[in-house]
Amino acid sequence: MVKRSHFFLLVFALAMCFSYVGGQQSVFAESEEDYYRLVSIMTPKAQTESRAQNWKPAPGDLVLEVSGMAVLDERRVAVTIRKGEIWILDGVYDEPPKNVTYKRFATALHEPLGLIWKDDSFYTVQRSELTRIRDTDGDGTADEYLTVTKGWGVTGHYHEYAYGPKLDHQGNMWLTLNIGLGLKQEHKQRTVHEPTLGFSQGRWRGWGMKCTPAGKLIPVCAGMRSPSGLGANRAGDMFYTDQQGNWVATNTLHHMREGAFFHHVEALASMNLEGSPIQGIKSIPNGLPFPAAIKRMPQLKPPAVWFPYKKVGQSTTDIMLDNSGGKFGPFDGQFFVGEFTQAAMQRVFLEKIDGQYQGACFPFRAGFASAVLRMDQGTDGSVFVGLSNRGWSSLGTASYGLQRLVWTRKMPFEIKEMRAQPDGFELEFTKPVDPKTATDPNSYKMKSYTYTYHSSYGSDEILAKDLTFENLTASADGLKVKLKVNGLRELYVHELQANGVRSNDGQPLLHPQAYYTLNRIPK
Repeated sequence: MVKRSHFFLLVFALAMCFSYVGGQQSVFAESEEDYYRLVSIMTPKAQTESRAQNWKPAPGDLVLEVSGMAVLDERRVAVTIRKGEIWILDGVYDEPPKNVTYKRFATALHEPLGLIWKDDSFYTVQRSELTRIRDTDGDGTADEYLTVTKGWGVTGHYHEYAYGPKLDHQGNMWLTLNIGLGLKQEHKQRTVHEPTLGFSQGRWRGWGMKCTPAGKLIPVCAGMRSPSGLGANRAGDMFYTDQQGNWVATNTLHHMREGAFFHHVEALASMNLEGSPIQGIKSIPNGLPFPAAIKRMPQLKPPAVWFPYKKVGQSTTDIMLDNSGGKFGPFDGQFFVGEFTQAAMQRVFLEKIDGQYQGACFPFRAGFASAVLRMDQGTDGSVFVGLSNRGWSSLGTASYGLQRLVWTRKMPFEIKEMRAQPDGFELEFTKPVDPKTATDPNSYKMKSYTYTYHSSYGSDEILAKDLTFENLTASADGLKVKLKVNGLRELYVHELQANGVRSNDGQPLLHPQAYYTLNRIPK
Protein backbone atom coordinates (compact mmCIF):
# COMPACT_ATOMS: atom_id res chain seq x y z
CA MET A 1 0.00 0.00 0.00
CA VAL A 2 1.36 3.47 -0.97
CA LYS A 3 1.91 5.83 1.95
CA ARG A 4 0.20 9.23 1.76
CA SER A 5 3.58 11.08 1.64
CA HIS A 6 4.81 8.81 -1.14
CA PHE A 7 1.58 9.35 -3.02
CA PHE A 8 2.00 13.13 -2.96
CA LEU A 9 5.62 12.80 -4.05
CA LEU A 10 4.48 10.70 -7.00
CA VAL A 11 1.83 13.25 -7.95
CA PHE A 12 4.38 16.07 -7.71
CA ALA A 13 6.85 14.18 -9.89
CA LEU A 14 4.21 13.59 -12.54
CA ALA A 15 3.20 17.24 -12.40
CA MET A 16 6.81 18.23 -13.01
CA CYS A 17 7.02 15.97 -16.04
CA PHE A 18 3.77 16.82 -17.82
CA SER A 19 1.73 19.86 -18.72
CA TYR A 20 -1.65 20.34 -20.33
CA VAL A 21 -1.42 22.82 -23.19
CA GLY A 22 -4.04 23.45 -25.89
CA GLY A 23 -5.91 20.29 -25.01
CA GLN A 24 -2.79 18.12 -25.40
CA GLN A 25 -0.87 16.33 -22.71
CA SER A 26 2.86 16.78 -23.35
CA VAL A 27 6.29 16.29 -21.83
CA PHE A 28 8.04 19.39 -20.48
CA ALA A 29 11.12 20.70 -22.27
CA GLU A 30 14.09 18.40 -22.03
CA SER A 31 17.66 19.40 -21.31
CA GLU A 32 20.32 20.57 -23.77
CA GLU A 33 22.06 17.23 -23.23
CA ASP A 34 19.14 15.42 -24.86
CA TYR A 35 19.92 17.16 -28.15
CA TYR A 36 23.65 17.90 -27.99
CA ARG A 37 25.75 15.58 -25.87
CA LEU A 38 29.29 16.13 -24.69
CA VAL A 39 32.14 13.65 -25.09
CA SER A 40 35.24 14.39 -23.00
CA ILE A 41 38.33 13.47 -25.00
CA MET A 42 40.88 14.91 -22.63
CA THR A 43 40.27 16.71 -19.32
CA PRO A 44 41.95 16.06 -15.95
CA LYS A 45 38.91 14.01 -14.91
CA ALA A 46 38.89 12.09 -18.20
CA GLN A 47 42.60 11.36 -17.74
CA THR A 48 41.96 9.79 -14.34
CA GLU A 49 39.08 7.70 -15.70
CA SER A 50 41.09 6.57 -18.73
CA ARG A 51 43.85 5.21 -16.51
CA ALA A 52 41.30 3.37 -14.38
CA GLN A 53 39.86 1.71 -17.50
CA ASN A 54 43.23 1.00 -19.11
CA TRP A 55 42.62 3.33 -22.03
CA LYS A 56 45.54 5.00 -23.75
CA PRO A 57 46.37 7.99 -21.51
CA ALA A 58 47.81 11.30 -22.60
CA PRO A 59 51.45 11.94 -21.72
CA GLY A 60 51.64 12.63 -18.00
CA ASP A 61 53.12 16.11 -18.40
CA LEU A 62 50.65 17.28 -21.06
CA VAL A 63 48.45 20.15 -19.87
CA LEU A 64 46.08 20.59 -22.80
CA GLU A 65 45.26 24.31 -22.42
CA VAL A 66 43.91 24.61 -25.95
CA SER A 67 44.59 28.00 -27.58
CA GLY A 68 44.16 27.07 -31.25
CA MET A 69 42.64 24.16 -33.11
CA ALA A 70 42.44 22.70 -36.63
CA VAL A 71 40.55 19.58 -37.68
CA LEU A 72 42.77 17.62 -40.06
CA ASP A 73 40.67 14.65 -41.23
CA GLU A 74 38.22 11.97 -40.07
CA ARG A 75 40.63 10.79 -37.36
CA ARG A 76 42.86 13.68 -36.28
CA VAL A 77 42.73 17.15 -34.81
CA ALA A 78 45.69 19.46 -34.13
CA VAL A 79 45.84 21.93 -31.23
CA THR A 80 48.14 24.65 -30.03
CA ILE A 81 48.50 24.94 -26.27
CA ARG A 82 49.39 27.75 -23.90
CA LYS A 83 52.82 26.24 -23.30
CA GLY A 84 53.76 27.06 -26.91
CA GLU A 85 53.42 23.68 -28.59
CA ILE A 86 51.42 22.02 -31.38
CA TRP A 87 50.03 18.55 -30.69
CA ILE A 88 48.31 16.15 -33.10
CA LEU A 89 45.67 13.90 -31.57
CA ASP A 90 44.56 10.75 -33.43
CA GLY A 91 41.43 8.70 -32.76
CA VAL A 92 39.45 11.68 -31.46
CA TYR A 93 36.16 10.60 -33.06
CA ASP A 94 36.09 7.26 -31.21
CA GLU A 95 33.35 6.73 -28.60
CA PRO A 96 34.43 6.15 -25.99
CA PRO A 97 37.75 7.90 -26.77
CA LYS A 98 39.85 5.04 -25.43
CA ASN A 99 42.43 4.87 -28.23
CA VAL A 100 43.42 8.53 -28.59
CA THR A 101 47.12 9.02 -29.30
CA TYR A 102 49.15 12.21 -28.77
CA LYS A 103 52.06 13.40 -30.90
CA ARG A 104 53.97 16.60 -30.19
CA PHE A 105 54.57 18.28 -33.55
CA ALA A 106 56.12 21.67 -32.71
CA THR A 107 57.62 23.48 -29.72
CA ALA A 108 59.06 26.83 -28.59
CA LEU A 109 56.19 29.01 -29.82
CA HIS A 110 55.36 32.30 -28.06
CA GLU A 111 51.74 32.15 -26.93
CA PRO A 112 50.09 30.85 -30.12
CA LEU A 113 46.39 31.82 -30.15
CA GLY A 114 45.06 30.23 -33.31
CA LEU A 115 45.78 27.50 -35.83
CA ILE A 116 44.92 26.57 -39.41
CA TRP A 117 46.14 23.80 -41.72
CA LYS A 118 46.82 24.91 -45.30
CA ASP A 119 49.09 23.70 -48.09
CA ASP A 120 50.58 20.92 -45.93
CA SER A 121 51.60 23.45 -43.30
CA PHE A 122 50.34 24.81 -40.02
CA TYR A 123 49.91 28.56 -39.60
CA THR A 124 49.67 30.22 -36.20
CA VAL A 125 49.83 33.76 -34.86
CA GLN A 126 52.43 34.15 -32.14
CA ARG A 127 52.86 37.29 -30.02
CA SER A 128 54.97 39.04 -32.65
CA GLU A 129 54.41 37.27 -35.99
CA LEU A 130 52.36 34.97 -38.19
CA THR A 131 54.35 31.77 -38.62
CA ARG A 132 54.30 28.88 -41.10
CA ILE A 133 55.34 25.55 -39.57
CA ARG A 134 55.91 22.30 -41.45
CA ASP A 135 57.61 18.92 -41.44
CA THR A 136 59.92 18.76 -44.47
CA ASP A 137 61.57 15.38 -43.83
CA GLY A 138 58.43 13.38 -43.03
CA ASP A 139 59.37 12.26 -39.51
CA GLY A 140 56.17 13.68 -37.97
CA THR A 141 57.89 16.60 -36.22
CA ALA A 142 58.22 20.20 -37.39
CA ASP A 143 61.64 21.19 -38.67
CA GLU A 144 60.83 24.45 -40.48
CA TYR A 145 59.50 27.65 -38.88
CA LEU A 146 59.10 30.56 -41.32
CA THR A 147 57.93 34.11 -40.63
CA VAL A 148 55.03 34.84 -42.98
CA THR A 149 54.44 38.40 -41.78
CA LYS A 150 55.03 40.69 -38.81
CA GLY A 151 54.98 44.40 -38.09
CA TRP A 152 52.73 45.10 -35.12
CA GLY A 153 53.96 46.52 -31.85
CA VAL A 154 54.86 44.44 -28.79
CA THR A 155 55.79 46.45 -25.70
CA GLY A 156 55.83 43.52 -23.28
CA HIS A 157 52.42 44.35 -21.80
CA TYR A 158 50.51 41.33 -20.45
CA HIS A 159 47.36 41.87 -22.53
CA GLU A 160 48.99 42.29 -25.93
CA TYR A 161 47.54 39.09 -27.32
CA ALA A 162 47.54 38.34 -31.04
CA TYR A 163 44.82 36.03 -32.37
CA GLY A 164 44.48 33.99 -35.55
CA PRO A 165 44.79 33.30 -38.32
CA LYS A 166 41.47 32.60 -40.04
CA LEU A 167 41.00 32.37 -43.82
CA ASP A 168 38.64 34.28 -46.07
CA HIS A 169 37.54 33.03 -49.50
CA GLN A 170 40.36 34.86 -51.31
CA GLY A 171 43.07 33.07 -49.37
CA ASN A 172 43.88 36.01 -47.08
CA MET A 173 44.77 35.15 -43.49
CA TRP A 174 43.19 37.46 -40.91
CA LEU A 175 44.37 38.25 -37.39
CA THR A 176 43.29 40.55 -34.56
CA LEU A 177 45.39 42.40 -31.99
CA ASN A 178 44.47 43.02 -28.36
CA ILE A 179 44.77 46.48 -26.82
CA GLY A 180 47.36 46.88 -24.08
CA LEU A 181 45.10 47.60 -21.10
CA GLY A 182 46.29 50.18 -18.55
CA LEU A 183 49.75 50.67 -20.00
CA LYS A 184 52.44 51.62 -17.49
CA GLN A 185 55.14 54.18 -18.16
CA GLU A 186 57.70 51.57 -19.18
CA HIS A 187 55.29 50.31 -21.82
CA LYS A 188 54.42 53.82 -23.02
CA GLN A 189 58.07 54.54 -23.71
CA ARG A 190 57.89 51.86 -26.39
CA THR A 191 54.52 52.82 -27.93
CA VAL A 192 53.30 54.87 -30.86
CA HIS A 193 51.83 58.14 -29.52
CA GLU A 194 49.15 60.01 -31.47
CA PRO A 195 49.51 63.68 -30.45
CA THR A 196 46.03 64.96 -31.30
CA LEU A 197 43.92 62.48 -29.37
CA GLY A 198 46.60 61.64 -26.83
CA PHE A 199 46.34 57.82 -26.87
CA SER A 200 49.35 55.54 -26.39
CA GLN A 201 49.47 51.99 -27.73
CA GLY A 202 51.84 49.69 -29.52
CA ARG A 203 51.79 49.81 -33.32
CA TRP A 204 48.42 48.60 -34.70
CA ARG A 205 47.18 47.45 -31.28
CA GLY A 206 43.40 47.13 -31.35
CA TRP A 207 43.32 46.56 -35.12
CA GLY A 208 42.15 43.83 -37.46
CA MET A 209 44.74 42.92 -40.08
CA LYS A 210 44.91 40.65 -43.09
CA CYS A 211 47.91 38.96 -44.65
CA THR A 212 47.63 38.47 -48.40
CA PRO A 213 48.78 35.24 -50.09
CA ALA A 214 51.92 37.18 -51.05
CA GLY A 215 52.65 37.90 -47.38
CA LYS A 216 51.70 41.60 -47.29
CA LEU A 217 50.24 42.76 -43.96
CA ILE A 218 47.33 45.19 -44.42
CA PRO A 219 45.53 47.08 -41.62
CA VAL A 220 41.78 46.84 -42.27
CA CYS A 221 39.73 48.11 -39.30
CA ALA A 222 40.19 49.34 -35.76
CA GLY A 223 38.59 49.81 -32.35
CA MET A 224 39.08 46.36 -30.81
CA ARG A 225 39.55 45.73 -27.10
CA SER A 226 39.97 41.96 -26.65
CA PRO A 227 39.12 40.40 -30.03
CA SER A 228 39.77 36.76 -29.20
CA GLY A 229 37.48 35.23 -31.82
CA LEU A 230 37.36 35.67 -35.58
CA GLY A 231 35.95 33.75 -38.51
CA ALA A 232 34.31 33.85 -41.93
CA ASN A 233 30.65 33.36 -42.77
CA ARG A 234 29.49 31.37 -45.80
CA ALA A 235 29.86 34.43 -48.04
CA GLY A 236 33.50 34.77 -46.95
CA ASP A 237 33.01 37.98 -44.97
CA MET A 238 35.10 38.21 -41.81
CA PHE A 239 33.81 38.80 -38.28
CA TYR A 240 35.34 39.15 -34.84
CA THR A 241 34.04 39.08 -31.27
CA ASP A 242 34.91 41.54 -28.54
CA GLN A 243 34.60 41.43 -24.75
CA GLN A 244 33.01 43.90 -22.35
CA GLY A 245 35.27 46.53 -20.82
CA ASN A 246 36.15 50.20 -21.15
CA TRP A 247 34.51 51.64 -24.29
CA VAL A 248 32.84 48.24 -24.85
CA ALA A 249 29.35 48.19 -23.33
CA THR A 250 28.89 44.42 -23.55
CA ASN A 251 30.13 41.54 -25.72
CA THR A 252 29.79 42.06 -29.44
CA LEU A 253 30.09 40.53 -32.92
CA HIS A 254 31.40 42.80 -35.69
CA HIS A 255 31.73 42.62 -39.45
CA MET A 256 35.34 43.43 -40.31
CA ARG A 257 35.65 45.67 -43.36
CA GLU A 258 37.99 48.35 -44.62
CA GLY A 259 37.94 51.63 -42.76
CA ALA A 260 35.47 50.59 -40.06
CA PHE A 261 36.00 51.84 -36.51
CA PHE A 262 34.17 49.93 -33.78
CA HIS A 263 34.48 51.14 -30.21
CA HIS A 264 37.83 51.12 -28.38
CA VAL A 265 39.37 54.54 -29.01
CA GLU A 266 42.93 53.71 -27.94
CA ALA A 267 43.33 51.85 -31.22
CA LEU A 268 43.33 55.29 -32.84
CA ALA A 269 46.91 55.74 -31.61
CA SER A 270 47.85 54.12 -34.95
CA MET A 271 45.37 56.11 -37.05
CA ASN A 272 48.07 58.26 -38.70
CA LEU A 273 50.49 55.47 -39.51
CA GLU A 274 51.20 54.72 -43.15
CA GLY A 275 48.59 52.34 -44.53
CA SER A 276 45.83 53.30 -42.09
CA PRO A 277 42.39 53.29 -43.77
CA ILE A 278 40.99 55.50 -40.98
CA GLN A 279 41.69 59.21 -40.82
CA GLY A 280 40.21 62.43 -39.57
CA ILE A 281 38.78 61.48 -36.17
CA LYS A 282 39.32 64.57 -34.02
CA SER A 283 37.00 64.03 -31.04
CA ILE A 284 35.34 61.18 -29.16
CA PRO A 285 31.70 61.28 -27.94
CA ASN A 286 32.20 60.04 -24.39
CA GLY A 287 29.08 59.37 -22.30
CA LEU A 288 26.31 59.29 -24.92
CA PRO A 289 23.78 56.54 -25.69
CA PHE A 290 25.29 54.44 -28.48
CA PRO A 291 22.78 55.56 -31.17
CA ALA A 292 23.58 59.22 -30.37
CA ALA A 293 27.33 58.50 -30.41
CA ILE A 294 27.05 57.06 -33.92
CA LYS A 295 25.33 60.21 -35.15
CA ARG A 296 28.06 62.34 -33.54
CA MET A 297 30.91 60.16 -34.91
CA PRO A 298 30.19 58.81 -38.43
CA GLN A 299 33.24 56.51 -38.44
CA LEU A 300 31.83 54.57 -35.46
CA LYS A 301 30.07 51.44 -36.71
CA PRO A 302 27.56 49.45 -34.65
CA PRO A 303 28.12 45.74 -33.98
CA ALA A 304 26.20 43.25 -36.08
CA VAL A 305 25.07 41.70 -32.78
CA TRP A 306 25.16 42.76 -29.14
CA PHE A 307 25.30 39.91 -26.61
CA PRO A 308 23.38 41.21 -23.56
CA TYR A 309 25.62 40.75 -20.55
CA LYS A 310 25.09 37.53 -18.55
CA LYS A 311 21.91 36.81 -20.51
CA VAL A 312 24.01 35.58 -23.44
CA GLY A 313 27.46 35.16 -21.95
CA GLN A 314 30.03 37.33 -20.21
CA SER A 315 33.15 36.98 -22.37
CA THR A 316 32.80 35.92 -26.01
CA THR A 317 35.59 33.97 -27.69
CA ASP A 318 35.81 31.95 -30.90
CA ILE A 319 33.54 32.05 -33.97
CA MET A 320 32.65 28.89 -35.88
CA LEU A 321 30.45 28.60 -38.98
CA ASP A 322 28.20 25.54 -39.02
CA ASN A 323 29.14 24.35 -42.50
CA SER A 324 27.98 20.77 -42.02
CA GLY A 325 24.96 20.74 -44.33
CA GLY A 326 22.70 19.64 -41.46
CA LYS A 327 24.99 17.12 -39.76
CA PHE A 328 25.05 19.33 -36.64
CA GLY A 329 21.32 19.89 -36.53
CA PRO A 330 18.98 22.51 -38.00
CA PHE A 331 21.35 25.50 -37.84
CA ASP A 332 23.46 25.05 -40.98
CA GLY A 333 24.98 28.35 -42.11
CA GLN A 334 24.76 30.04 -38.70
CA PHE A 335 27.57 31.10 -36.37
CA PHE A 336 28.38 29.47 -33.05
CA VAL A 337 30.26 31.66 -30.59
CA GLY A 338 32.31 30.46 -27.63
CA GLU A 339 31.81 31.78 -24.11
CA PHE A 340 34.64 31.93 -21.61
CA THR A 341 33.23 32.74 -18.16
CA GLN A 342 30.05 30.69 -18.39
CA ALA A 343 31.79 27.76 -20.17
CA ALA A 344 29.13 27.76 -22.84
CA MET A 345 28.33 28.24 -26.51
CA GLN A 346 25.92 30.71 -28.11
CA ARG A 347 24.25 30.75 -31.53
CA VAL A 348 23.95 33.67 -33.98
CA PHE A 349 21.67 34.22 -36.98
CA LEU A 350 22.71 37.04 -39.33
CA GLU A 351 21.01 38.81 -42.22
CA LYS A 352 21.86 41.80 -44.39
CA ILE A 353 19.67 44.91 -44.36
CA ASP A 354 20.69 47.81 -46.62
CA GLY A 355 24.00 46.04 -47.22
CA GLN A 356 24.86 45.83 -43.50
CA TYR A 357 24.85 42.80 -41.22
CA GLN A 358 22.57 42.52 -38.21
CA GLY A 359 20.81 39.68 -36.47
CA ALA A 360 19.92 37.74 -33.37
CA CYS A 361 21.79 35.75 -30.76
CA PHE A 362 20.41 32.83 -28.76
CA PRO A 363 21.66 30.68 -25.86
CA PHE A 364 22.70 27.26 -27.19
CA ARG A 365 24.70 24.92 -24.94
CA ALA A 366 26.11 25.25 -21.43
CA GLY A 367 27.92 22.76 -19.20
CA PHE A 368 31.37 22.47 -20.77
CA ALA A 369 34.17 21.39 -18.46
CA SER A 370 35.92 24.75 -18.68
CA ALA A 371 36.05 28.02 -20.59
CA VAL A 372 35.27 27.55 -24.29
CA LEU A 373 38.21 29.18 -26.07
CA ARG A 374 38.42 27.46 -29.47
CA MET A 375 36.05 25.48 -31.72
CA ASP A 376 36.31 23.65 -35.03
CA GLN A 377 33.87 21.44 -36.89
CA GLY A 378 34.69 17.80 -37.48
CA THR A 379 34.22 15.93 -40.74
CA ASP A 380 31.09 14.30 -39.32
CA GLY A 381 29.54 17.64 -38.34
CA SER A 382 30.31 17.34 -34.62
CA VAL A 383 32.19 20.21 -32.98
CA PHE A 384 35.54 19.94 -31.22
CA VAL A 385 35.76 22.37 -28.33
CA GLY A 386 39.12 23.49 -26.93
CA LEU A 387 39.05 24.50 -23.28
CA SER A 388 41.33 26.73 -21.23
CA ASN A 389 40.49 29.23 -18.52
CA ARG A 390 44.16 30.31 -18.34
CA GLY A 391 43.94 30.76 -14.60
CA TRP A 392 40.97 33.10 -14.80
CA SER A 393 37.57 32.24 -13.44
CA SER A 394 35.11 30.14 -15.42
CA LEU A 395 32.39 27.66 -14.66
CA GLY A 396 33.16 23.98 -15.03
CA THR A 397 35.05 21.17 -13.37
CA ALA A 398 38.42 21.64 -15.07
CA SER A 399 40.87 24.34 -16.10
CA TYR A 400 41.63 22.87 -19.54
CA GLY A 401 40.81 20.08 -21.96
CA LEU A 402 39.25 18.97 -25.22
CA GLN A 403 35.61 17.98 -25.62
CA ARG A 404 33.39 17.09 -28.56
CA LEU A 405 29.78 18.21 -28.99
CA VAL A 406 27.59 15.75 -30.90
CA TRP A 407 24.05 16.18 -32.19
CA THR A 408 21.90 13.27 -30.99
CA ARG A 409 19.72 13.47 -34.17
CA LYS A 410 16.79 14.53 -32.00
CA MET A 411 15.22 17.79 -33.16
CA PRO A 412 15.10 20.55 -30.51
CA PHE A 413 12.19 22.98 -30.53
CA GLU A 414 13.96 26.31 -31.01
CA ILE A 415 13.62 29.68 -32.66
CA LYS A 416 15.77 28.91 -35.67
CA GLU A 417 15.81 32.40 -37.20
CA MET A 418 14.58 35.86 -36.25
CA ARG A 419 14.27 38.23 -39.20
CA ALA A 420 13.55 41.95 -39.16
CA GLN A 421 10.42 43.18 -40.94
CA PRO A 422 9.26 46.75 -41.67
CA ASP A 423 6.67 46.42 -38.90
CA GLY A 424 8.16 43.79 -36.59
CA PHE A 425 9.85 40.40 -36.82
CA GLU A 426 9.37 37.02 -38.43
CA LEU A 427 10.27 33.98 -36.36
CA GLU A 428 11.13 30.67 -37.97
CA PHE A 429 11.02 27.57 -35.78
CA THR A 430 12.71 24.20 -36.04
CA LYS A 431 9.37 22.39 -35.59
CA PRO A 432 5.76 23.38 -36.40
CA VAL A 433 4.15 25.48 -33.71
CA ASP A 434 0.77 25.14 -32.04
CA PRO A 435 -1.07 28.01 -33.80
CA LYS A 436 -3.13 28.92 -30.74
CA THR A 437 -0.17 29.60 -28.47
CA ALA A 438 2.06 30.97 -31.24
CA THR A 439 -0.46 33.68 -32.21
CA ASP A 440 -1.43 34.60 -28.65
CA PRO A 441 0.16 37.97 -27.68
CA ASN A 442 0.34 36.72 -24.09
CA SER A 443 2.88 34.08 -25.21
CA TYR A 444 5.48 36.81 -25.80
CA LYS A 445 7.17 39.73 -24.10
CA MET A 446 9.46 42.19 -25.87
CA LYS A 447 11.46 45.20 -24.85
CA SER A 448 14.19 47.28 -26.45
CA TYR A 449 17.21 49.02 -24.95
CA THR A 450 20.63 50.32 -25.79
CA TYR A 451 23.94 51.02 -24.03
CA THR A 452 26.13 53.96 -23.06
CA TYR A 453 29.24 54.61 -25.15
CA HIS A 454 31.84 55.75 -22.62
CA SER A 455 35.32 55.17 -21.27
CA SER A 456 33.99 53.39 -18.16
CA TYR A 457 33.91 49.61 -17.87
CA GLY A 458 30.83 48.12 -19.57
CA SER A 459 27.35 49.61 -19.49
CA ASP A 460 23.95 48.92 -18.02
CA GLU A 461 21.00 48.54 -20.37
CA ILE A 462 19.60 52.05 -20.78
CA LEU A 463 16.52 53.73 -22.30
CA ALA A 464 14.56 50.49 -21.94
CA LYS A 465 11.03 50.40 -23.33
CA ASP A 466 8.39 47.66 -23.21
CA LEU A 467 6.88 46.94 -26.63
CA THR A 468 3.41 45.71 -27.57
CA PHE A 469 2.10 43.44 -30.31
CA GLU A 470 -0.64 44.48 -32.69
CA ASN A 471 -1.06 41.34 -34.80
CA LEU A 472 0.40 37.81 -34.86
CA THR A 473 0.01 35.37 -37.74
CA ALA A 474 1.32 31.84 -38.33
CA SER A 475 2.21 30.30 -41.68
CA ALA A 476 0.19 27.38 -43.01
CA ASP A 477 3.01 24.92 -42.27
CA GLY A 478 3.38 26.22 -38.71
CA LEU A 479 7.09 26.94 -39.10
CA LYS A 480 6.88 30.74 -39.19
CA VAL A 481 5.15 33.39 -37.10
CA LYS A 482 5.01 37.11 -37.89
CA LEU A 483 4.96 39.52 -34.98
CA LYS A 484 3.71 43.02 -35.71
CA VAL A 485 5.44 45.15 -33.08
CA ASN A 486 4.68 48.72 -32.09
CA GLY A 487 7.60 51.04 -31.45
CA LEU A 488 10.63 49.50 -33.21
CA ARG A 489 13.82 51.53 -32.68
CA GLU A 490 16.89 51.48 -34.88
CA LEU A 491 20.26 50.79 -33.21
CA TYR A 492 18.54 49.17 -30.22
CA VAL A 493 18.57 45.58 -28.97
CA HIS A 494 15.11 44.01 -29.15
CA GLU A 495 14.81 41.31 -26.50
CA LEU A 496 12.13 38.66 -27.04
CA GLN A 497 10.83 36.19 -24.46
CA ALA A 498 8.57 33.54 -26.03
CA ASN A 499 7.79 31.50 -22.92
CA GLY A 500 4.20 30.72 -23.91
CA VAL A 501 4.87 29.28 -27.36
CA ARG A 502 4.37 25.54 -27.79
CA SER A 503 5.08 23.13 -30.62
CA ASN A 504 2.30 21.12 -32.23
CA ASP A 505 2.96 18.32 -29.76
CA GLY A 506 2.81 20.71 -26.81
CA GLN A 507 6.53 21.17 -26.18
CA PRO A 508 7.89 24.52 -24.92
CA LEU A 509 10.93 26.11 -26.51
CA LEU A 510 14.24 24.76 -25.27
CA HIS A 511 15.50 28.37 -25.28
CA PRO A 512 12.63 30.88 -25.43
CA GLN A 513 14.98 33.91 -25.49
CA ALA A 514 16.14 35.83 -28.56
CA TYR A 515 18.07 39.12 -28.75
CA TYR A 516 17.92 40.97 -32.07
CA THR A 517 20.23 43.91 -32.80
CA LEU A 518 18.11 46.16 -35.02
CA ASN A 519 20.60 48.46 -36.73
CA ARG A 520 18.28 49.05 -39.70
CA ILE A 521 14.50 48.65 -40.00
CA PRO A 522 13.81 47.16 -43.46
CA LYS A 523 11.87 49.40 -45.84
